[in-house]
Amino acid sequence: MNIDIIFKIAAVGLITAIVNQILKKAEKEEIATLTTLAGLVIVLLLIVDMIAQLFNSLKTLFGLF
Repeated sequence: MNIDIIFKIAAVGLITAIVNQILKKAEKEEIATLTTLAGLVIVLLLIVDMIAQLFNSLKTLFGLF
């Protein structure tokens, strides 16, 4: 397993947190909430892709189709 995925998740989290704080200071709470949800969706898509790769690896390992 590569450590790149951990760095990608951390980067998305940091960018989301910074944008969230900037928007809250500008009194744009609704948009800040949407950016937080967008960051969460991006991370979930990364994780779902990893799980799909895991299942494909397991199928090839055990010879299942």
